[in-house]
Amino acid sequence: MAIIQTGANVHDSEQAIPLIDAIPPIKRPGGGRRKRPKKAYADRAYDAEAKIRQPLRERGIQPFIAKRNTDHGSGLGKHRWVVEGVFAWLFKFRRLRVRYEKRDDIHAAFLTLGCLLICWNRIEEFC
Repeated sequence: MAIIQTGANVHDSEQAIPLIDAIPPIKRPGGGRRKRPKKAYADRAYDAEAKIRQPLRERGIQPFIAKRNTDHGSGLGKHRWVVEGVFAWLFKFRRLRVRYEKRDDIHAAFLTLGCLLICWNRIEEFC
């Protein structure tokens, strides 16, 4: 899981590629380490060829991004619900639903703690 904190007036697509680069290496059980995921799913807000699709392809990631001005029903929702679920889990923590801290570092610390608790709870389900 990777997180990046930005201002409210920054569009999500501005941080898409830095967020992909922030994903830590994934350990594979049968061999070496893979640096990045193979696929990236996104909604219509990320439909930009030069800004998002091309950099993803350069990193060896296949983009699955819905095209703008097309009918709904692309089928991406069955994969994107994971992201929406993480937002819902983060918003269970009251301090992350509404930002009370004035300092960015304190809010980033609470955001990191929230992500750690989500990961810990998911790991406990498997043990």
